[in-house]
Amino acid sequence: MEESRENVYIVQPIEKENYKELHDEAISLIESAGAEYAGTIYQKIREIDPATYIGEGKVQELKERLEGLDVTVLFNGELSPSRTVNLSKAIGDKKVIDRTALILDIFARRAQTSEGKLQVELAQLKYLYPRLRGKGNALSRLAGGIGTRGPGESKLETDRRYVRARIRALEERLKETEARRARLTERRKKERVRTIALVGYTNTGKSTLLNALTGADAMTKDALFATLDPTSRTFDVQGFPFLLVDTVGFLQELPHSLIEAFHSTLESALSCDLALIVCDASGNFETQLSTTLSTLKELSFDSPYLVVMNKCDIAPSGDFPTGSVRISAKTKEGLPDLKEKIFGMLSSEFISAELFVPYTEMDAYGAVKSLLRETSAEYADDGAHLHVVIPVEYAEKFRRFKK
Repeated sequence: MEESRENVYIVQPIEKENYKELHDEAISLIESAGAEYAGTIYQKIREIDPATYIGEGKVQELKERLEGLDVTVLFNGELSPSRTVNLSKAIGDKKVIDRTALILDIFARRAQTSEGKLQVELAQLKYLYPRLRGKGNALSRLAGGIGTRGPGESKLETDRRYVRARIRALEERLKETEARRARLTERRKKERVRTIALVGYTNTGKSTLLNALTGADAMTKDALFATLDPTSRTFDVQGFPFLLVDTVGFLQELPHSLIEAFHSTLESALSCDLALIVCDASGNFETQLSTTLSTLKELSFDSPYLVVMNKCDIAPSGDFPTGSVRISAKTKEGLPDLKEKIFGMLSSEFISAELFVPYTEMDAYGAVKSLLRETSAEYADDGAHLHVVIPVEYAEKFRRFKK
């Protein structure tokens, strides 16, 4: 028999002009968590109520609306532990979660690698720890479903001492994986493996673009946070290999604690030579771009970037950002232009040169030939006249052949 899906009712505070966008995202998040959207109540916030955030009158209205319904209540913002408990009590002990808990639940569903699972569990336990009372009384209202995946109910129904110990253990394990990743990043830099990071809003087609450029088969899905764990694949641009890294997507008002949780993973991907900021040209790309840039700023990102307008096959022609590249990762339209633009932005990393290789030195040249790309060749009686492109770090190896 098919398992019944959890019904989620949204409490949407009206505090900023973007509340409608945040509400639409909340519905998408609910669907990504495998639940059903059950309705919404709005509340204009003039002054935050210290007990329930939304105020006594709205709480009473919410309680009346939900009377007799089996629903989980999503507060589409961040609730303190005490407000979560107070709101739950005030509406008849229904389960109450906030935006952070919902996103963490999706992360728990999506994480595939061991490190991803560790990061998710650590983030969940740090979120849940201040909400524990004794042996989990404050969590008794979770009662399964959203908010209990990842660490699992059995681990939540325990005392604070155990959770503190588990947090310390997870932090130690993650330090070890971070050290390994740092060594790998350092080795890539020494070997000059050029890295291009795919970053941007969630569900803009980053994984589809990775597949289109590299021929990989990374999982793609029309859902928020479909990809959580970084995926790396190699691909060629004008004959040179690059490492393409897909990263977790961003979201408006992504809680700072979640950015911190994945900071180390993102940091390794974003210590890149170039970032491709992928936007959905058929959606609100201005918000997507501004959200991505503000999140990157939080991560102290300072690499060059190129804005890529994806899904142009279904987008109306619009006033896209200056210098951006229009593509469709699905139909592969515009990918040659994208590769050309990528190479152009990294032109300082390469040197164009004229070489002359005598036939008597062809063996020596052949031993290092794979490090460059020949763009033209003319053969004379005494040797080959070549026009080549050389990565700057290998220029010395060809000095003897320069004209």
